[in-house]
Amino acid sequence: MLRAVSHLPANHGRGAPIDTITLAHDERRLRRKLLTCAAGTEVMVDFPSTVTLDHNGALELDDGQIIAILAAPELLYAVRAGSTAHLVRLAWHIGNRHTSAQLEDNRILIKRDHVLKIMLEGLGAEVIDVTEPFFAEHGAYHSHADAGHALLAR
Repeated sequence: MLRAVSHLPANHGRGAPIDTITLAHDERRLRRKLLTCAAGTEVMVDFPSTVTLDHNGALELDDGQIIAILAAPELLYAVRAGSTAHLVRLAWHIGNRHTSAQLEDNRILIKRDHVLKIMLEGLGAEVIDVTEPFFAEHGAYHSHADAGHALLAR
């Protein structure tokens, strides 16, 4: 069985992959897992700590080959507001419910949840069904070893 020894960032430029794997947002955050790729290649991931695999990144295997990583399309809501202040208010309510969110200039993406949809519409949001890859923000405390961790940022 092939073993992943490291993960490579998006657009790493390390050559052609031997296979690809398409993973949802939650599946791209892992430490130890057996993955089955599109063409059937099995890869054991066993990293010392949890990592988030980048869309268009790769897993580097113990034999030097790579497996391309793609973000899977997911069922999401695109949340839009009438103003920037309104969008910030909606983001606060989403965060207050500990919901993963992808924050953009003019919308917020969240996984579909009918209760959240009702709440957001009640707050005046436009909530639209979309299907696309999801790149949610990591929580402030996602990894104590990460240089971008909220407690280490200066």
